[in-house]
Parts: sequence; C-alpha cells; structure tokens
Amino acid sequence: MARKYSKAASRKVEKALHEEKRGQLKSGKGGKGGTVRSRKQAIAIGLSEARKAGARVPKKKKRARK
Repeated sequence: MARKYSKAASRKVEKALHEEKRGQLKSGKGGKGGTVRSRKQAIAIGLSEARKAGARVPKKKKRARK
C-alpha cells in the first residue's frame, strides 16, 4: 500500500511543529500574522508548505455549502 503523505511532507510538518513549540511559528501570508499556539494550526501550516513545495499530500476536503 502506498503512503498517503510523502517523507518530505512529514519533514515539513515536523519542522512546523518544532517552530510552534518554540514560539517561532507565525500564521498568515509571509508570517505577518500572530504567533501560532494551536497544534492543529501548526500541522495545517506544515501541510500547506509541503503542498507548495510539490510534496505528495492529499487534497484539502471541500466543505459542503448549505
């Protein structure tokens, strides 16, 4: 069975979590937002960076409109 996430994606998420733990991870475009405090948000930032770098990451789930 093939991996869902590539090793490169895992490394990006790991780096983002490490930065979040040290209080260095910022949210928003170019890191101009506030400091990230949520673990979930840190993972999301890591995955989005991995997507931009071209790593294998499943697509975001589309939210159904009401």
